[in-house]
Amino acid sequence: MPPEIAPPLVGTDRVLAVLTELAQHAGGISLEEMTRAVGSPKPTVHRALAALCRFGFAGRDGHGRYVLGDEFLRLAFAHHEARPDHLRIAPVLSELAVRYGETAHYAVLDGDTVVYRAKVDPPSGALRLTSTVGGRNPVHSTAVGKLLLAYALSDDAAVADWIGGRVLASRTPRTLTTADALAAALRRVRIDGFAVDDQENEPGVVCLAVPVFMASPTRPSGAVSISAPASRTSLAALTAQVPAIRATVEAR
Repeated sequence: MPPEIAPPLVGTDRVLAVLTELAQHAGGISLEEMTRAVGSPKPTVHRALAALCRFGFAGRDGHGRYVLGDEFLRLAFAHHEARPDHLRIAPVLSELAVRYGETAHYAVLDGDTVVYRAKVDPPSGALRLTSTVGGRNPVHSTAVGKLLLAYALSDDAAVADWIGGRVLASRTPRTLTTADALAAALRRVRIDGFAVDDQENEPGVVCLAVPVFMASPTRPSGAVSISAPASRTSLAALTAQVPAIRATVEAR
């Protein structure tokens, strides 16, 4: 069966595609590079960039390359700071980061990815991670993802239906990529009430996640996690702290 061909970008779809691509290039991107990236004619891409520039969502640096504009960043950060879940969980993340000397996250489920709503690094010794506020990681390879997926998928059959015919991406040699392996992990999460990532998303990084119940006593609004280099903090050391971590989260 031949692969589906994506329809050409038109109108607002093109503008949004250009804006999305622009966000991937902190160092800026040229008109020619953007044209190749979104697969649209140069004049139409130029018009899309011009429209974004008029509203302050894009700008030009000293080398003439396009970058995200200050107005876009202002709106994004203002919206982020005003979100109730972020405001309520921020003190918890700060306390966990200081107490354990590792990076704390708050993430929510969005389809087959998790979105990081907040992140707090420890005062010193912070580990460089792929996670960023507003960024995404796969559900199946992260502790926060598996924690939230365990609540969203009630049994093994639901896990199999969720995976369907897809091949789960292998982020590291330890990533769970089969329905059976993921279903077994989620069963464990439902029993334990927490989830772990044993170097499954990033080599050398372990993570533990617990649920956060803000709007419902049975359905988590998100998950809080602590990520650490395995060479400094073992997964066993993190799991030993589950009662204390859970108590900190529940006392928010």
